[in-house]
Amino acid sequence: MNQISPLAFVHPDAKIGEGNIIGPFCYIDSNVVIGNNNHLLNNVSIHTGARIGNGNEFFPGASISTKPQDLKFRGEETTCEVGDNNSIRENVTISRGTASKGTTKVGSNNLLMESMHIAHDCVVGNGCIIGNSTKFAGEVVVDDNAIISGAVLIHQFCHVGGYVMVQGGSRTSQDIPPYIIAGKEPIRFAGLNLVGLRRRGFSNETIELIHEAYRIIYSGKGTRAEAIAEIKQNLTITPEVQYIIDFVESSQRGIIK
Repeated sequence: MNQISPLAFVHPDAKIGEGNIIGPFCYIDSNVVIGNNNHLLNNVSIHTGARIGNGNEFFPGASISTKPQDLKFRGEETTCEVGDNNSIRENVTISRGTASKGTTKVGSNNLLMESMHIAHDCVVGNGCIIGNSTKFAGEVVVDDNAIISGAVLIHQFCHVGGYVMVQGGSRTSQDIPPYIIAGKEPIRFAGLNLVGLRRRGFSNETIELIHEAYRIIYSGKGTRAEAIAEIKQNLTITPEVQYIIDFVESSQRGIIK
């Protein structure tokens, strides 16, 4: 059974599961699907196209599946998908997709801190922590278990790898490869995210292989393609090393220096 405040508005066409708590002054539009055991505190807005999973907590002022801030948007029917067990803090805004991809996706078990923004057609993985006032432009991709500190600005189409730590106040218009610390001004490679990797249970042997891969990539000798060729020739290709190879080879915007 749901607990819905009499001061909330829930459109009659919205599909609501069981065990949800919907606080006062919440707004739930038509063409919305909400799963089970979600908690919407007061003044949460869930707009058309939202597809919400289970066990999420939305804090006051959160606005989900908002109209994209993209002048090319022509009102096409698109969605915003949010997974399970996310903590979405005060004044977080997540836009729905455009014709480009059709949907914006946020996975599960993420902490999205106060006033951060996820623009149209972004894809955010699982287990991420995104700091206060950080802003993602359109079609940014963030892989699992990334930690992005506060007031970070990420240019459209950028890709942020898994298990990274991005320094607060950073700006990037290039891709940030996995397992590293990215920071300073201008943003650049600042070593491995050793603390994060150890906390996640990476072995010393795996960490050493990752370190060696980045030593080759950031040695300053030759091109990125030559560095990848050297990694393939000289290192054991574990899943972690293959992830680095695939990330660098597929980068469209180039990786940070």
